[in-house]
Amino acid sequence: MDPNGLMPDDVRRSALHALWTFPSILASAFVVAWGAEAAQFFVSQGLALALLAWVQVLPEFAVEAVIAWHRDIPLMTANFTGALRLLTGLGWPTIWLVSAFTRRSHGERFWDPIRLDEEHAAEVVGLAPALLYFVWIIARGSIGLADAAVLIGLYASYLVFLNRLPSREREALDDAEAPVRAVMSLPSRLRAVTIVALFLAGGGALYLVAHPFLESTLALATVLGVSQFVFVQWVAPFLSEFPEFVTTTYWARSHGKGGMALMNMASSNINQWTVLAAMIPIVYSLSLGAPSSVPLEEHRVELWLTLLQGTLGLVILCNFTFEAYEALGLLAAWVAQFLRPDWREEMVAVYAIWLAVELVSTLWRPGRLRAFQVFPQLWNQAMRPRA
Repeated sequence: MDPNGLMPDDVRRSALHALWTFPSILASAFVVAWGAEAAQFFVSQGLALALLAWVQVLPEFAVEAVIAWHRDIPLMTANFTGALRLLTGLGWPTIWLVSAFTRRSHGERFWDPIRLDEEHAAEVVGLAPALLYFVWIIARGSIGLADAAVLIGLYASYLVFLNRLPSREREALDDAEAPVRAVMSLPSRLRAVTIVALFLAGGGALYLVAHPFLESTLALATVLGVSQFVFVQWVAPFLSEFPEFVTTTYWARSHGKGGMALMNMASSNINQWTVLAAMIPIVYSLSLGAPSSVPLEEHRVELWLTLLQGTLGLVILCNFTFEAYEALGLLAAWVAQFLRPDWREEMVAVYAIWLAVELVSTLWRPGRLRAFQVFPQLWNQAMRPRA
């Protein structure tokens, strides 16, 4: 603002750019969603969603890379943890709520859970290695280039595994949206080209619009008087994850696609716990001009809070259902920390107690961790020689 408290003209102009950047992001998200939905008939759904997640999180990677280059460790940690907590604490409940209201509009039961397929054990269990490795990173209090190599290796192994899973049956095409059915009705060669074109067109548009989109939202935050830390931890992650919220909401409104929407966000969780986290020490070292580790000792509480929430989310999905109380509980916990950011230690305790209850409940709920029982079957299926 100028000395008279007025907003500069360039800030106002940047804020007005939201009039075209928001619709552009929205349209791009639909295009890549159609590409991913069609791709699952050629590769596994998990791999299609992993590719989609890469396209969707380009803005988030861009924001984190800029902060890491400037070596602002508090903001770097705030953006990284804020994005992850947003996905699980707001994104997953949003999917359940949209699915619930859609069910009610069709005369079905509002409080029913979202049900996952057993093949989704790949994404659910796929979260575990990165979360376990982050226990070591947080306990040590730093993340370096060796950690980056391990995390990238974990993600590469996850993609290789997904690539060996079977594609969706063609019978499921009847449940797809009209644009997807139109793509699948094309001749085989043109069909493949069209799917690739959808990914490239949507991803290219996201890439081109990402910077003006973030600039316009930053200007909006300035106009609204939002503080820098609040913007970086909560507003920027929401805006950079906006394409994913659009895609998952679109699927959550479709009959039987709630599980696919959840797995889209789970794929982004895996992506960010591995590749996004690995990018931080790489960019940090490039900025310094020498191999370096990023010190995290002062941000352990923030990281433990994020890790416990992520682990709780993994356990919640392990029985292949996402219940109303789980969705609303995650949402309430996220709202609490959003409204009271000084409650970090208290929220660590809340997540730890809830996680402990879920784990102890395996004594009387044999299916609580069923994904870990199903995963070896998927592994054996993936490792069979292909015909």
